[in-house]
Amino acid sequence: MLDDIGPNWDDSTPLYIQLANNLRQIILDGKMSSGDALPSERVLTEITGASRVTIRKAIGRLINEGLLLRRQGSGTYIAPLIEQSGEELSGFTEDAKNRGEAPTSIWLVRTTAFPTEEEARHLRINTGEQVVRLGRVRLSNGEPLAIEHAVVAATLLPIPDNVGDSLYQTLKENGNCPVKGTQKIQASLATPTEAGLLSIQEGSEVLRIERNSFLADGTPVEYTRSAYRGDKYIFVTELHECGD
Repeated sequence: MLDDIGPNWDDSTPLYIQLANNLRQIILDGKMSSGDALPSERVLTEITGASRVTIRKAIGRLINEGLLLRRQGSGTYIAPLIEQSGEELSGFTEDAKNRGEAPTSIWLVRTTAFPTEEEARHLRINTGEQVVRLGRVRLSNGEPLAIEHAVVAATLLPIPDNVGDSLYQTLKENGNCPVKGTQKIQASLATPTEAGLLSIQEGSEVLRIERNSFLADGTPVEYTRSAYRGDKYIFVTELHECGD
């Protein structure tokens, strides 16, 4: 399982970074699962040939990234992934609160503007009609987990500054909360900008989500594009038996 964790001794990259990169890849490849215990420092030293100081620095790097967690007196473990239902129309704030966590946001943009052709097509409006553009980093318990870029027709959300942690709550207060929607999920790699905002390595796995939501009469409410940390999320969908 950890045969490939050892460093390349001919590589000038610091050993602890090599070890952290190798272990990260093992975790992201699914060769170790959430909750699995990491071998002790002594065992890792024997496997890799690196010193305990180097092992500790590599582990510390992955703990800071949120991939590993240390339990006092017990050891170091693969951090649990967040299981997100792919069937419920809910927002980041509600999902985090349901897990008993504290959601917050770092705003990147919150303004009124004219839509691009793609945005206008998703919202079924003209490019000359205004939209509310909302961009933010979403955090849970202070840890950045996702980047969201949402666009809403300005007629449904007249005052952008009224949006707090929950877009859906603000829409509900305006009588425009969506009741149905569709979303597409695609595996991708973080851009340099996304990596900086999410506190992850450039090129790390992210899940790109494109969501469209609608009122009961089919009126489009939002068009949202998000990038969720691939080391933190898995999306779960319930399947049902179909007929012949």
